[in-house]
Amino acid sequence: MLFEYLTTDALLGKFFEPFVFENMPAMTVTPVTVFLQEVERCDIYVGLFGEKYGFEDAEGVSPSEREYDRASELNKIRYIFIKATTQDRHPKENALIKKAEQLIVRKSFDTPEGLKTAVYATLVRYLEENEFIRTTPFDATLNYGATIDDLDENKIRDFIEISNRKRAFPFRRDENLTKVLSHLNLIKGERITNAALLLFGKRPQNFFITSEIKCAHFHGLNISKPIPSYQVYKGDVFEMIEQAVDFVLSKINLYVGDRSKSVTVDVAYEIPKQAITEAIVNSVCHRDYTSNGSVQVMLFADRLEVWNPGHLPYGLTIEKLYIPHISMPANPLIAESMYLHGTIERMGTGTEELVKLCMEKGLKKPEFIQELDFRSIIYRPYSEKNTKQISDKHISNLSQVTEQVTEQVTEQVTEQVTEQVTEQVTRLLTLLNHTKQDLSVNSLMEMLDLKHRPTFIYTYIQPAIEQGFVTMKFPQSPNHPNQRYYLTQKGLGKIKL
Repeated sequence: MLFEYLTTDALLGKFFEPFVFENMPAMTVTPVTVFLQEVERCDIYVGLFGEKYGFEDAEGVSPSEREYDRASELNKIRYIFIKATTQDRHPKENALIKKAEQLIVRKSFDTPEGLKTAVYATLVRYLEENEFIRTTPFDATLNYGATIDDLDENKIRDFIEISNRKRAFPFRRDENLTKVLSHLNLIKGERITNAALLLFGKRPQNFFITSEIKCAHFHGLNISKPIPSYQVYKGDVFEMIEQAVDFVLSKINLYVGDRSKSVTVDVAYEIPKQAITEAIVNSVCHRDYTSNGSVQVMLFADRLEVWNPGHLPYGLTIEKLYIPHISMPANPLIAESMYLHGTIERMGTGTEELVKLCMEKGLKKPEFIQELDFRSIIYRPYSEKNTKQISDKHISNLSQVTEQVTEQVTEQVTEQVTEQVTEQVTRLLTLLNHTKQDLSVNSLMEMLDLKHRPTFIYTYIQPAIEQGFVTMKFPQSPNHPNQRYYLTQKGLGKIKL
C-alpha cells in the first residue's frame, strides 16, 4: 500500500524510489544479503513497527531489526512509524521500539490513511530542509551550511551607515549585528538566510558558485571570438553590480563638457547610467540562484544586453514591464536591502524608469524578452558608417571627445596594455585635460560616475601612471590623505596631438 502510494504520488514520485523486499524477484542470494545491501544503498530508511516482531533468524533477530541496526551503523536518515494498537506487542518488538526511541523521533499512526499522511509530511519536510523543494523564496531560505561567522561585519556596518543616511534606516553603525539582521529577516536563531550570504558574505561564491556576473564587450553586432574584452565579477551583490556597471561605462562613449557654462565639468554617457544600473540590478534581484547559469552583460556596437537565468513571476507579463506594476521580486529580501542601500530607487518601477530614461535620451525603446532566460536590451546610438556617432541634440552644450583623440592615444600606448586599459586611460587623460587641475580619486570617480574604487585604481590610475601619462602630487606616499593626480607633459602631449 505505502509502496504504491510513494511511486504514484505526483510530488514524492519525482524524488523517491522506494524499495521493499517483497517486490524482489527470485534470486540466488540469501534474503538477508539482499535487504542489507539495499539498506547500504538507500538514502533514507523508513521503518514500520506494529504488534508482531516477525521471523527470527538463528540469532533470534528479525529482518526489521537487522535493517534498522544496519541503517544506524551507517548513520542513515531514519524515519520510524509505529502503529497504534490495543493489543499486546511482542516483547522483542517493544524492545526494538524503545531502542529506536532512544536515538530518533518516531511518529504514530492508527490507519493506512494516517500512515500515508505521516509519511507524506515527513518526506516533504525532508525535501524542504534539503532544498529539493521550497515553499519560501530562495533568498529567505535558511542556509544550513553557514553561520553568522561567514558574514563580513564591516560590510554590514557600512550597509547600516549608508541605509541610515539614504532611507532613515533605524539603526546606527555600532548597533548589535544580530539585531540588525533580525530586523532585515536575514537570521533566525543561529541560522542565516541565503540572502544574508549574498548581501554580506565574506566569500558568497563558496556557497553559490554561479553567483557572478560575466561581462563581455564585442566591437560588432554579434557574439564572436576572440572576445575583445571579458571579465567575470564575483563578491557580494553590491560589489558585483558596481563592477559590472563600471565595466559598461568604461566601454560606451563618454562626452566631457568644456566648463564654458559652469565651474564643474559636465560628463554624459551615451546610455544613461541609471538605465544601465537598473538593468543589471534587476538581473541580480530577479535571477534564479538555483540555476547553473550566471548573469551575463554583453555590450555590442548597437546595444547592451543583460541576461539572467530566471522567469517573470506569475501574472507579470512583458507588456506590464513598460507601465507601473506591482513589485514581485523573485528574491524579496535582497530587493528590500538593495532599496534601503539606495541601489534601487523605488520598488516596482525599475523597468518603467529604464524605458523612460532611454526614451528621454532619444534612444530606441528598450526591449524585454522572456525565453529560457530573461533578457533586457538597451539600444545604443548606432550608425553603420560610424558606430560612435551620436546626434548633436543629445550632447547639446557638451563637447564630444573625438574618435581621433582616442585613436591617437591608443596608437601610442604600448602593445602590452590591454584594450580595456587603453579605453579607460584615454578617458582619464581626457577628463584631467578638461578640468585643468589635479584631482583626487574620489573626485575623478564622482565625475565619471563610477562606484568601485579598487577597480578604478587598478584599471584607470595605475596604468596611466605606469605609462607616464599621469603622476601623483605625493609620489613617495601613494596613500597620502591629500593625494592628487595630474597630467604629465607626456600625457598632455598625447591629448593635444
